[in-house]
Amino acid sequence: MKNIRLLLLLTFVYFSGYSQSSKTVTIGIVADKSTVETRSLLTELQNEIRSVVGQSANIVFKEVLENGFDNQTAKSNYQTLLNSNADIILAFGLVNTIMIDKEEQYPKPIILFGSANSDFYDFPDGQKNSGIANITYLIAPFSYRDDLDVFKALYDYNKVGIVIDDFISELLPIKKLFDEYFSKNGGSYELIPLQKDGSIPADLTDIDAIYLAAGFYLNDREFKTLVTNINAKKLPSFSAYSKEDVEKGILASNQPETNIDQFFRRIALNVEAIIDGTNPSELPMYINYKKKLSINYSTAKQIEFPLRYSMLASADFIGGENDIKEGTSYSIIDIMKGVVEKNLSLDVERKNIELSTQDVKTAKSSYLPNVTANANAVYLDPKVAEISNGANPEFSTSGNVTLEQVIYSEGAGANITISENIRKAQNETYNAAELDALLNASVAYFNALVLKTNAEIQNQNLQLTKKNLEIADQNFAAGESGKSDVLRFRSQLAQNTQSLINAENQKQQAFNAINQLMNNPIATEIDIDNAKISEGVFENYKYQDFLKILDDPKLRPTLIEFLVEEAKKNAPELKNIGYNMEATQRNYRLNNLGRFVPTVALQGQYNLAISESGKGTTVPTGFPTTPEGTYNVGVNLSLPIFQQNQRNINRQTAKIQEDQLLIQKENIELNIERNVNDILLDIINQIANIEISKVSEETAKESLDLTQNAYAQGAVPLIQLIDAQTNYLQAQLARATANYDYLLTSMQLERAIGYFFLMNDEASNQDFIQRATQYILNKN
Repeated sequence: MKNIRLLLLLTFVYFSGYSQSSKTVTIGIVADKSTVETRSLLTELQNEIRSVVGQSANIVFKEVLENGFDNQTAKSNYQTLLNSNADIILAFGLVNTIMIDKEEQYPKPIILFGSANSDFYDFPDGQKNSGIANITYLIAPFSYRDDLDVFKALYDYNKVGIVIDDFISELLPIKKLFDEYFSKNGGSYELIPLQKDGSIPADLTDIDAIYLAAGFYLNDREFKTLVTNINAKKLPSFSAYSKEDVEKGILASNQPETNIDQFFRRIALNVEAIIDGTNPSELPMYINYKKKLSINYSTAKQIEFPLRYSMLASADFIGGENDIKEGTSYSIIDIMKGVVEKNLSLDVERKNIELSTQDVKTAKSSYLPNVTANANAVYLDPKVAEISNGANPEFSTSGNVTLEQVIYSEGAGANITISENIRKAQNETYNAAELDALLNASVAYFNALVLKTNAEIQNQNLQLTKKNLEIADQNFAAGESGKSDVLRFRSQLAQNTQSLINAENQKQQAFNAINQLMNNPIATEIDIDNAKISEGVFENYKYQDFLKILDDPKLRPTLIEFLVEEAKKNAPELKNIGYNMEATQRNYRLNNLGRFVPTVALQGQYNLAISESGKGTTVPTGFPTTPEGTYNVGVNLSLPIFQQNQRNINRQTAKIQEDQLLIQKENIELNIERNVNDILLDIINQIANIEISKVSEETAKESLDLTQNAYAQGAVPLIQLIDAQTNYLQAQLARATANYDYLLTSMQLERAIGYFFLMNDEASNQDFIQRATQYILNKN
């Protein structure tokens, strides 16, 4: 008990002594302007300072003093803090930077973090601190000149519009800087003052690019207005500030994500150092970080900016596949319906139906009357005409009309029946082609999905390699790894870039295939909606329910039996065989007993003498006068006796064709049974792959995270990290492919049974399911 009391006493004395020794440090802050965003950042900064300083001092922050971009107000605010109890002054903003920089002495420690670009600082090479008592600068690697160099390499502009805050030109020699730059590097520029609401007053007709060196104080709505105005004019844009501007719609920036944590940590460390007695003049000035080019894929598409494959390795792409639809976006149903409506191959089959319909019309026309009209003009030798007694004049014209009508013909009737069956068979040929086209549409859709997913995963893998390369660079700089690790990741970066290029090209080829199937211009920009099992159009494709039947040794044979029956009932190939069989059997009957059935036809003719002249026109007395119009009517009965044995040969041929069709039918039925059985086995495999690939991906991701952290600490070799990354890439692809393969195999099963659920209404689908359920129940 005495020990416990002693421990409590010592603890009280320790904390009492610590509390008495802890001092209070007051920090004053001056800024140009505050917004909702900057006020939130200020809170983060205050928390970071308190966290770093810890219990060595009690930090008190005075209220922030703003100058509203007015130099006199900035001086007044600064003087207010000098006259106050502030121990340390934090100064932010361009106006405060310029004003304080002009002071000759600094009575109180100052940390100056302004918006002035590094192009305007003139420190000697190698100088790492201010060397001026009581002041330190925080200088980030912002450079207008460097940005313009990168922008020029990205887009070869002629005249760039440089958007600046309207007050900057009054504070900095910005015009001199840009005059010297463009005089040296060529091209021209125009300074464009940015209004407070984010609008640009200048006429941009002669400007072909925008460099955004302003907008830091705009809120989200105002910045969106600015971006919308720039992109509406299809002008490539480049931000001087951060990757966040690119995420908001600016085309590109050479700055990384805002390193606000790095800035805040440096400020907090400087505050701690000053509290511990270090003069600000001795603190490091520069904040170094690696610049990185970022490009907004969506903006590039919107303004029709040409993206080059060479950018993949050096730039980070924002947006794109996950948040932009390239042109028209198709679901699988859109593609299937589009194929049925517009596919050229199906159009050809439809024309074949029309042609077979014409053949039916031709066959039926045998029972239509055949009417012909003839006209004759004759000149006869006058000597002959003279002795013809008026029967054959020298000059004569005449005409006649002939009618032929088939009353009954076994051959004509058989031809009609055969033509109608051939037309029905052609319809089934089209139905089979349509089912094949729907399956091809499904294959094209899922192939495009696989390749689209592959491109996305390859891009993620490329970004991961870039991150690993940064880790390798850091380890090499810290002496924790050799140069070989850096070189290995650079090689890996090149390989991953090539893989991404290949993936993008393969994806585009898949889109081209969809355009061809839908009879779109090949260059049409399209995208495809994602497919998820048990969601959206695939809501009823729940493999868990299907697996219960397939995994049951009693139910699976019954299901297969039902599906085979449905397949045979729906198969257009079997229906085609049936109609061709009827046509062949009718041809057999024609050439068998039908050859003894006569053809009956009606014939008639009307003749008219139109004119007669010259010699021989006078009928001698006592001779009868030929009437002007005459006619005759008759019935024709014909029966072929022997036609070079053609009837027997045709009958034998028809019998051989019938046997051939029976063999084809048997073969098709066997193929149907095999296809249904094989596809169901594939579905079982795909279901297993879905579950296995899910576990594999999760495991590979966890392994990669652990390996990456271990490599960053120098605990594992490079090859282990590369292996982990490769395993994760393969696991991602396997999982995506497994899901799509299951859905595609389901489409193949639907083609096998001749029934696509996605192309039928809900009532028909429910009827199919009920019949299947009832069939299984009846058999078990």
